[in-house]
Amino acid sequence: MRFSNPLNSILGAFGRDLGIDLGTANTLVHVRGRGIVISEPSVVAIDSKTKEVIAVGAEAKAMVGKTPANIIAVRPLKDGVIADFDVVEKMIKHFIEKAHDRSFGLIAPRPRVVIGVPSGVTQVEMRAARDAALNANARDAYVVEEPMAAAIGAGLPVDEPIGSMIIDIGGGTTEVAIISLGGIVVNHSIRTAGDEIDEAIIEFARREYNLHIGERMAERAKVAAGSAYPLEEELKVVLRGRDALTGLPKSVEVSSVELREGIIGPINTILADIRAAIEETPPELVADIMEHGIVLAGGGALLRGLDRRIAAETRMPVYVAENPLSCVARGAGKMVENIHNPIYRDILTATQRTRRIKY
Repeated sequence: MRFSNPLNSILGAFGRDLGIDLGTANTLVHVRGRGIVISEPSVVAIDSKTKEVIAVGAEAKAMVGKTPANIIAVRPLKDGVIADFDVVEKMIKHFIEKAHDRSFGLIAPRPRVVIGVPSGVTQVEMRAARDAALNANARDAYVVEEPMAAAIGAGLPVDEPIGSMIIDIGGGTTEVAIISLGGIVVNHSIRTAGDEIDEAIIEFARREYNLHIGERMAERAKVAAGSAYPLEEELKVVLRGRDALTGLPKSVEVSSVELREGIIGPINTILADIRAAIEETPPELVADIMEHGIVLAGGGALLRGLDRRIAAETRMPVYVAENPLSCVARGAGKMVENIHNPIYRDILTATQRTRRIKY
């Protein structure tokens, strides 16, 4: 007769399995049985003298550009990959503990974790993400390519002999993938996404108005009036920053038409990658996509008119997924909830074993 270890039972009970979208801009955590419980910026504030973590997530992002000399607010992921392993490990540990509420005293949560990573990362970068989760007290850690996780989260029939096209536009990377029979048939990953759109707005303000603005101001302008296609009613937003000539505070009102021209560079780069992916797709799968359409996921899918712009360029129907920001986390969560499902096991096994890189 076999007896279970009481400690293992306790750890299992308090270690709910997690699906994590470890994004450049935001980290989302899906908890088994509870859904999305965390959606916070991927920012960590650290005391440069003691290396102590001061704040994580929304609290840390509020400190960006406003901290004293000894406190630095950093984004430990760059272009979808880990730039600072130690800080990412601390961030993941913080989110794991927060997801479990730490209401059970001294016993640390030991969940099984599935992490979404960009499809263009290397074996070393993939291993770094998995090791960061294991070092943050996960009992098991797997990685899954973000477009696959996004497709599962969006409810696409990834295991059927039907071509599905998903475009996941995050903060650091844009993933374009055609999926069929549980595998990625065509896969493009480029490091042009939301961050580059923000940078284009910063450059636009400097070039057109001699105005220096920060990342947060650029992001607010993008959300308030950014667009990729002409709007029925054009919008306006006020940019606030420092005059490049006088060094004094300055504010200017700009229209969505101006912003659209300002971000045309990164938008065209993303469109070119989408066209390139379609050109590589087998004709039978193209026919499926023409019938069922292209699905947009990620925070970039919320940019006004982007679906219409892509539809005009590809001559295919384009849809924004329900809750596009959480598609990757929901897909990773669904996989970890059904970890013994043969389809998901095959996808995870293939991801740990092989990588396809295309820039």
